Amino acid sequence: RMVAAVLAGLSLLSLLTCGYLAWGSRRGGAGEAPGNLLGEEPAAGGPRSQPHIIFILADDQGFRDVGYHGSEIRTPTLDKLAAEGVKLENYYVQPMCTPSRSQLITGKYQIHTGLQHSIIRPTQPNCLPLDNVTLPQKLKEVGYSTHMVGKWHLGFYRRECMPTQRGFDSFFGSLLGSGDYYTHFKCDSPGICGYDLYENDNAAWDHDNGIYSTQMYTQKVQQILASHNPRKPIFLYIAYQAVHSPLQAPGRYFEHYRSINNINRRRYAAMLACLDEAINNVTLALRKYGYYENSIIIYSSDNGGQPMAGGSNWPLRGSKGTYWEGGIRAVGFVHSPLLKNKGSVCKELVHITDWFPTLITLAEGQIDEDIQLDGYDVWETISEGRRSPRVDILHNIDPIYTKAKNGSWAAGYGIWNTAIQSAIRVNHWKLLTGNPGYSDWVPPQAFSNAGPNRWHNERVSWSAGKTVWLFNITADPYERVDLSARHPEVVKQLLRRLSQFNKTAVPVRYPPKDPRSNPKLNGGVWGPWFKEDEKKKKSDKSKGANKQKKIKNKKKAN
Repeated sequence: RMVAAVLAGLSLLSLLTCGYLAWGSRRGGAGEAPGNLLGEEPAAGGPRSQPHIIFILADDQGFRDVGYHGSEIRTPTLDKLAAEGVKLENYYVQPMCTPSRSQLITGKYQIHTGLQHSIIRPTQPNCLPLDNVTLPQKLKEVGYSTHMVGKWHLGFYRRECMPTQRGFDSFFGSLLGSGDYYTHFKCDSPGICGYDLYENDNAAWDHDNGIYSTQMYTQKVQQILASHNPRKPIFLYIAYQAVHSPLQAPGRYFEHYRSINNINRRRYAAMLACLDEAINNVTLALRKYGYYENSIIIYSSDNGGQPMAGGSNWPLRGSKGTYWEGGIRAVGFVHSPLLKNKGSVCKELVHITDWFPTLITLAEGQIDEDIQLDGYDVWETISEGRRSPRVDILHNIDPIYTKAKNGSWAAGYGIWNTAIQSAIRVNHWKLLTGNPGYSDWVPPQAFSNAGPNRWHNERVSWSAGKTVWLFNITADPYERVDLSARHPEVVKQLLRRLSQFNKTAVPVRYPPKDPRSNPKLNGGVWGPWFKEDEKKKKSDKSKGANKQKKIKNKKKAN
């Protein structure tokens, strides 16, 4: 009770002194690792105006799963890069794969692309809407060579949805959200299985050599860097499959983790060790081929970890797929010789949508006035330690997620229907409504046996009918003290902000599965199945049928 009173006092004091209700408006290896860790010799040549941009996106890496956050898993490369760069310790992404990737590549919240529900499934005729300008497209406009290696997961039902049609000069990787690390096969459901490794627009059967994907993607990155002229700017988007399930890793990476009893955690640790080595090899290649001195390396996870698949978000609450901090607060840092405040920690608010305007500005590009962005240019915040221009984050509004049974307009003071799943952050305040998802805290000892055993978790039983939560995240980053009953006026303010955002939302894109997506109909490969000419033929056929019907009706009338 005393802790709650102190937190409530801090919250009220912050409200009164700092004006936390002044809203911001919506803005328009692996392989073998040669030599010493990260190499010792700097590449020749001084910095040029347009920096090389290397964006590394890990998959399902938990908040605790990096050495400098206290993990038992060794990540010497990530630790060194982060220590010499800027650690982002108030950095947010989305709770699942597709949403984070769409917001990175467009600079827009999910409610403004129609992708606010779940992920894009392999069998859905859906992709990132074609009218959205992408980050690689904007970088190409100012002379960048753009290359993507790794996981796409932004839809592929039409050829126009493919990475090479969305701004990338080359693509090598997978189209789906997951798959076997060695065979690159994925089954979406029984009997609906196919191959998922692509080079540009075609299945990469020639590369099907049983190589572990983390190592294979790193080799491809090395080849790209070796063949490109470092005097010309390059954007390299490396979206590793690791450490997403299935939990697979080469045997030698288990060496340091045999003492971990939990098999999922042990496999996960081996996968992360391999990923850390891969990033070391990418950094060595940047030095070797003359890119490093004029490069900006950004590292991010796409969402929180999944405890049942070995990930840990401790001491944060919740997991992947939820709007608790464990689902959306991510490991992130920037490493670059171009940073002014190297070796620092950024505690300012940063969101994954911010990379779009930040990187375009660094690349000397232009952001069209008619593109209404949700991201902000945060380079000065990161590099120089200035205040962030961002004061709020719409974590999401999902109108078709399972409604909370006890939610109502009355519970939302007539401002908002609290049955709807939503979450918003404004300065220090965070509000959640509806069903936020799995809400346990999963401490490290939960992985000590075959679990994680739910009996080892810290369980929370909410009073019946609860559909609104309010936290002061700065004072209470672990979301242990709900302040919604103490500060109804703050709740109302955040509900009004949610309502304002919702007025700008576009309809949800979440179509039913299309049987034509079955890889058996496409040579055993997951790939584009929707043909424009088929649509045109159907349309023409329909028009013809309607015309004949009109003629018949006219004859009858006569």
